[in-house]
Amino acid sequence: MTMNRFLLLLSMLLLVLSGCAALRLDDSIRTSVAGIEPLEGKGMEARFTVYLRIQNHGNSPLDYDGIALDLDLRGMNFASGVSDQRGTIPRYGETVIMVPVTVPATTIIRHVVGFATGDRTKVDYQLRGNLGGQGLAMGRYFDSKGEIALPELPAEPVVR
Repeated sequence: MTMNRFLLLLSMLLLVLSGCAALRLDDSIRTSVAGIEPLEGKGMEARFTVYLRIQNHGNSPLDYDGIALDLDLRGMNFASGVSDQRGTIPRYGETVIMVPVTVPATTIIRHVVGFATGDRTKVDYQLRGNLGGQGLAMGRYFDSKGEIALPELPAEPVVR
């Protein structure tokens, strides 16, 4: 009898956990980096504004209250940030949200070395985060990948 209760409890726990995992997967939103601009940094860190383009592929408007994100470049952690912005993304619509992010000095050094030894024309990125929900609504998790084109550097130094 004890073994049956244990198996029943284990089965129920697995069912609940798999249900929670399914709630995280939401294909109704798509995110991409629309742009990055520098901000004034403090101390040994750099600051940027990341412009996120968020598309709502769903049939109903999406209310959000806050956003958190992590940005990886070339498979390495790069920046993270949060914003307490609120708004609504219309059904089958899109919006651009500005999120300030911080890049620690150690991360900058690691990426400079990577750029010196690798391709300098484009950078692969991964964007992970949470678009917060309002009231009792749950947040929407996102995870997307893309590529950012960098300005080309001259092949030879310009001498004047």
